[in-house]
Amino acid sequence: MELTKIRSLSDEELLQQEKTSAEQLFRLRFQVSMGQNDGVKKLRELRKEIAQIKTVARERELGVRGARHELVSTLPASEAKKTARKATAKKASTKKSAKANPEKGAGQ
Repeated sequence: MELTKIRSLSDEELLQQEKTSAEQLFRLRFQVSMGQNDGVKKLRELRKEIAQIKTVARERELGVRGARHELVSTLPASEAKKTARKATAKKASTKKSAKANPEKGAGQ
């Protein structure tokens, strides 16, 4: 399965696909050990697919690679800009006060 297809799956579908691939891998390993099959290429593909599925699931869990959901402001544009400026100014003032009083910020 291609990575773009894996990324387009829902969380439930990812879980189901991982279980299916893991079961196929188990069966194929069993066949290879019994000498019934020589599917080295298929083994590699299944391991890679399982790793990709797990990676996409973990990225979603952590909110990495476009899985983040941005907050959308319901304020008009002019008010949203004012709010953003206030937040930026507040961050700057807290940084300045932390530099002025290093004892308060360190370990207390």
